[in-house]
Amino acid sequence: MTMGAIDAKYRELGGCRSVVGGAVSGERTTPDGVGRYNVFENGSIYWTPETGAHEVHGAIRDRWRDSGWEGGPLGYPTSDEYAVPGGRKSDFQGGSITWNASTGATTVGP
Repeated sequence: MTMGAIDAKYRELGGCRSVVGGAVSGERTTPDGVGRYNVFENGSIYWTPETGAHEVHGAIRDRWRDSGWEGGPLGYPTSDEYAVPGGRKSDFQGGSITWNASTGATTVGP
């Protein structure tokens, strides 16, 4: 079940027909106690009072997971995934992750 700002983002994205798919968890508090998140079939939506609610999915989510989620150097997402020349990108408090559509590789940058 989604609630509040996470629910609003989920509905904005298109609900169960969106890129994140259907919910597979209820809303949870992040380990640091700062944020909230929901896990979906194909991604997650994270929220904090500072960053708002943003979706993370696919290879970018995998790279963020590998870097320690919100507890790692990237921190919380500050944007939804968006198109850039040659791929997709998501911004985080401590940098960004870009996915290359040609190679499938992800890179972490400023």
